[in-house]
Amino acid sequence: MSSEPDILFERRGCAGVVTLNRPKALNALTLAMVRALAGQLAVWADDPAVTRVVVRSGSERAFCAGGDVRAMYDLGRAGQVDDALTFWREEYILNTAIKRYPKPYISLIDGIVMGGGAGISIHGSHRVAGDRFLFAMPEGAIGLFPDVGATFFLSRMPGQTGAWCALTGGRLGPEDGAASSLATHRVASARFAALAEELCSERPVDDVLAAFAMSVQDGPVLERRDMIDAAFGHDEVEDILAALDGFAAGQGDAAAFARDSAAMIRANSPTTMRIALNQMRAGRQLDFEGCMRLEYRIVSRIVREHDFYEGVRAMLVDKDKTPRWNPASLEQVSAPDVARYFAALPPDLELPVNPP
Repeated sequence: MSSEPDILFERRGCAGVVTLNRPKALNALTLAMVRALAGQLAVWADDPAVTRVVVRSGSERAFCAGGDVRAMYDLGRAGQVDDALTFWREEYILNTAIKRYPKPYISLIDGIVMGGGAGISIHGSHRVAGDRFLFAMPEGAIGLFPDVGATFFLSRMPGQTGAWCALTGGRLGPEDGAASSLATHRVASARFAALAEELCSERPVDDVLAAFAMSVQDGPVLERRDMIDAAFGHDEVEDILAALDGFAAGQGDAAAFARDSAAMIRANSPTTMRIALNQMRAGRQLDFEGCMRLEYRIVSRIVREHDFYEGVRAMLVDKDKTPRWNPASLEQVSAPDVARYFAALPPDLELPVNPP
């Protein structure tokens, strides 16, 4: 077994370089990794010799596939819910520190980026999508909801594409990632090593990225923007499904896209589908810190309830992929049921006044 840490830090030229180094787990974030990254970012923020931070993966398969939800599941099952919430609280504080970071924070994303991986990349000033970029927020399939600041960044994607991501858990490739603003630049994978080297020089970050960036066009999801906007513009999940069913009655690739989108929603936890849609509607009215506090309210309740444990069991533990949700249908999840997840906590998440 390797004795190397799960996350590596080094000074290279004028850059602080972070390497995610847990390849067998697709770089899934642990609490130790969250704490290490938060601590190192604070040091570099105060170091005048470090003018930018570059975050990359040591694996070609994944940038970061999310948080280590299996560990949170195990803690909850053992009755240690408060310990599980410690992970989410510190993760959300780290997400906020990255959003507010005073220096360029460049994520080189050339693989899977999901859940917690989005939280340590999307909030930075620069996000570079390589050929293997593959983004999704598939939390609904395990009885969770799109968090780590997704309330903020998904709700600000073009039209209703963020709502499509939140409810379906569908995937975006590099073209859709760049065209939708999740990535700020699109660079060929073959040029990533040279790009990383240049980013460690004293050359301005924006100049370096402009020299490497490719032109961007809509990918297969944004090409369905008219359908997505028409369907996901509704304020009830049932109405979204009805609209998708209408599109699915047609022929060709567009109908197949609608059928697949509806099927993904129907497979997910009904409770979290209602929560996710309400998040998307609330997110545009909240600042970033308000979104993080809202997500902590939601996760503090979900982690004490059935669907999270059933979803993780079905998808990650037993892997039978047949979760038994409770409630089992959208009709059984009322507006008051959803509203309680959004209610203030005693106490709400405390975010540092002036984090790095």
